[in-house]
Amino acid sequence: RVIEDYTVRLARALNVRGLMNIQYAVKDGQVFVLEVNPRASRTVPYVSKATGVPLPKIAVGIMLGRKLREMGDLTGGRRSGVLPVKQVCVKSPVFPFSKFPGVDPALGPEMRSTGEVMGVGENFGEAFGKAQLSAGVPLPQEGMIFFSVNDRHKAEAVELARRLSALGFQLAATRGTAAAFRAAGLAVKTVFKVNEGRPNAVDLIKDAKLKLVVYTTTGAHSFSDERAIRRSAVTWRVPCITTIAGARAAVQAIESRRRDPLRVWCLQQMHA
Repeated sequence: RVIEDYTVRLARALNVRGLMNIQYAVKDGQVFVLEVNPRASRTVPYVSKATGVPLPKIAVGIMLGRKLREMGDLTGGRRSGVLPVKQVCVKSPVFPFSKFPGVDPALGPEMRSTGEVMGVGENFGEAFGKAQLSAGVPLPQEGMIFFSVNDRHKAEAVELARRLSALGFQLAATRGTAAAFRAAGLAVKTVFKVNEGRPNAVDLIKDAKLKLVVYTTTGAHSFSDERAIRRSAVTWRVPCITTIAGARAAVQAIESRRRDPLRVWCLQQMHA
């Protein structure tokens, strides 16, 4: 509701006619406005496909002087509020890192994606999994998954590892994370960090023994270790997740793939 209110107020204050792009950030329940652009963004086609409402056509009509009430055939009679979506849609960026060997894929505030894809499903896990498949980083259905997380993420990492273990995955982790897993009763293979010896996580990636890497940052003292793992994951095309939220989404996607068929809908079916 806050985001919806901010959007309406900004549009009216800036006297925008047509499409407007706003970047929001939410931290601890507080909404921040990063930037406002009185133009369309590349998200618009995805929103149009997700909702069945041709936003670019409507925006052009408004810019040429038409009113929303005159375009009921395009809007479905809606003139305000949030557009409904029948299914879950997840938009995912596509990164070019695999084309540039040796580049660190760590993300920051700058734009590094070169494209976007969208996954559609009956639940979030299905939609997220399809988005990753379309982005060229399909999530594994079997094999060994590597964890190395900082202390504040260990409790949630244990629960995610437990769910993956129940699906038949093997677990590998650095010493601290492995200790937390064992304390929770999970079977896990302890792996050296890059600066601790061999075989380490990079060796396992090169030997095709790891199918997914979950690595959350632990501070400046392990920066070179993190960079080596990220680079190796990109080079050897192993999905590498660097946030616990991303790991949570990935586990939901893997569970959904085991549970649900891989469903495909055309746009006409989605908006019939």
